Amino acid sequence: MLMLATSGYEPRYQELARVVTEEFPEAEVSGFVGRQGSFEIELNGQVVFSKLETSGFPYEDDIMDVIQKAHDGKPFEKISKSRPPCVIL
Repeated sequence: MLMLATSGYEPRYQELARVVTEEFPEAEVSGFVGRQGSFEIELNGQVVFSKLETSGFPYEDDIMDVIQKAHDGKPFEKISKSRPPCVIL
């Protein structure tokens, strides 16, 4: 089960949920509103990404790699790299 805690990032959640369910149709993806500024991803009860810790958003390939490892029954690690949020000045 993939859970996403978001606050103000509904489009990012929807896109990630779409990509995940396209690749893994049997995946259960759910989301909920978390604390302000959050975008956290939990897989099988384990937090695998936190925007609050990295200050950015996850790379889609990294998320898909973690999900593939979990799907294959392999160990997976928390994602520590991120891309910076888009800032328009």
